[in-house]
Parts: sequence; C-alpha cells; structure tokens
Amino acid sequence: MNRIPTAMLSLMLTFLAVPHGLAQQHGSINHHKAAEGKDPATSSYSGMEKRRVKALSGEQMADHLAGRGMGLALAAELNSYPGPSHVLELRDALGVTDEQASRTKTLLDQMKAETIPLGRRIIEKETELDRLFSERKITSAHLAEMTKTIADLQGALRAAHLRYHLEMAELLTPEQIRRYSQLRGYSGQVD
Repeated sequence: MNRIPTAMLSLMLTFLAVPHGLAQQHGSINHHKAAEGKDPATSSYSGMEKRRVKALSGEQMADHLAGRGMGLALAAELNSYPGPSHVLELRDALGVTDEQASRTKTLLDQMKAETIPLGRRIIEKETELDRLFSERKITSAHLAEMTKTIADLQGALRAAHLRYHLEMAELLTPEQIRRYSQLRGYSGQVD
C-alpha cells in the first residue's frame, strides 16, 4: 500500500485549506499582462525579490498591521452583511442611531484588537519563512509546519473579519442593510 509521508500530506492539506488568493498574496498583479512586452524569460515577479517579506507587499503588511479586511470578508460583504468600518463611514446615509454607532464603534475596536495581533503573527511567520529560504535552512518538515501555522493564522483572521460582519447584520435594520448594499454599489436586493 502506498503511504504518503506525513510531512507531504500535511503540506498538501495546508495548501488545500488556504483559500485561493491567500496562499500567495501578490496584490493586484495580473501576471499575464505584467509579462506582456517583456522578455519571455523575465518573470512578472521581477522586483518582488526586493521586498522585505517576499510573500507580502508593503500594502498588505500595512493592512495587516491596521486590522483592515483586505477582502477577507467578501463572502459576508457581498451577501448583505455590512462591515463595521463601512457602516461608520456611511453612518449618516444609513440613518444609524447614536446607540447603533456606539455599538458599531465597539465592534470595530474589538475586531481590530483581535485582527491586528493575528496580522502581526502572519507577518512574523512569513518573515521567518522568507528568512529560512533566504539562508537555505528550510527543511521539508519545517516547511510543512510553517505553512500550516500561516494557514491557520490566515483562517483565524478571515473568520474574525467574517464574524464581525455577522454581528453588524444583527445590529442594523433590514432597511439599513438594504441601503448599505445600495450605497456600496451592490445589488439593492437583500435575499
């Protein structure tokens, strides 16, 4: 019977568990378009080798350190579950009451208190992974451990952002949610 080594199985499961787009975050680069007009041998990744942490852009690092959502809550946002930060931005247009605004600010503060440390840990682990590759000290076992840790942190970060969208939907009225979707440029319908 063929047996897959534990480290390889762990690595495979890690990549399957990481949502597409989180495994390697390169920002908004269209790799096919970026390579147009260049020597075919030149990678669209050219220039990224100068980053402090190769797998994260400066913008992504700043977003992690500020607790911003980075599209991690799109499943909620695009299905009429508003985010606390955007609700506060649209407070007047949504007719948010003082009590709702106060509770939303509390949720936003709680979200940041939870997500900023997770973002810092992701940066730390990506920095460590980058360093191990740079120093040629990475092993298969350590690679499996590191990528699983990073994937777990990314999953926790995404879950936190999604959870606060869920809590916001409980705080707002159906009309405020409908209006939020309209103002954000999504469908005016709330299913």
